[in-house]
Amino acid sequence: MAGNTIWTIKKLITWTTHYFQQHGLESPRLDAELLLAHVLHKSRIYLYTDFDEIVEPSELARYREYIKKRVSGISTAAIIGEKEFMGLTFQVNEHVLIPRPDTETWLEKVIQYHRGEPGLKVADLGTGSGAILLSFLYYCKEDTGVGVDISDDALAVAEENGKKLSLDHRVAWRKGDYLTALEEGEVFDGILTNPPYIPSGDIPGLQKEVQHEPALALDGGKDGLDFYRKLADSAASHLVDGGFLAMEFGIHQADEVRKLFEDSGDYDSFEIIKDYGGIERALYCRKKENE
Repeated sequence: MAGNTIWTIKKLITWTTHYFQQHGLESPRLDAELLLAHVLHKSRIYLYTDFDEIVEPSELARYREYIKKRVSGISTAAIIGEKEFMGLTFQVNEHVLIPRPDTETWLEKVIQYHRGEPGLKVADLGTGSGAILLSFLYYCKEDTGVGVDISDDALAVAEENGKKLSLDHRVAWRKGDYLTALEEGEVFDGILTNPPYIPSGDIPGLQKEVQHEPALALDGGKDGLDFYRKLADSAASHLVDGGFLAMEFGIHQADEVRKLFEDSGDYDSFEIIKDYGGIERALYCRKKENE
């Protein structure tokens, strides 16, 4: 990117897209547009309607820094500090897992199942940015929730997102290690979670973008199933009869995760939910009713 070149929006997008392609990024054009729109404090549509606008030197310098960060492996969402999820905008940073479209697929279904049941109380274990819980509460207007995370930094992000969405009066944030943060005898109508499910030995081989995210949100132990075992052992004691449990898992983990919960004897109504690519992505089940 020559310093004496007059850089218009169009020229910058074209150059950056090609540069990102050379570095093997999956969505080079989208990344280039999102980063430049953030620098200019404009919408992406503006980049098309005012493509011949000349970018100021100060803006260009900031954009160059963003480009360097992106090719170093930091995700676009982490660079600009926000991510769209479930039609909402969430603040994100290096302390939280970046919400992903794959998670939207199962969460949409869960919301559809329970939108007509006002007054539910749900828990989100390993809440991170709060995206899952806050999305549920945003679309289920009369429900309340508790978001649990072991990280103070993550909880600070979640709390800020709750305030921005005007949901802070319907959500409580709690620090703790997964289920142990729930009080003895405390029960919910539903538990949501996207727990760490990457086998420890696979983490060094993950994409650079993912490796920049917090290890606590990724490492699921030797086989990736540590947190599912905890859920299978104890989650039922925190659910009302008929209460639901919805959890994301990794590729090829569906059978093992389902077996853990079937073997516990506490659940029925099992459903495996697939993502947009047809990959098995989440398990939904319900605590058995007392006969």
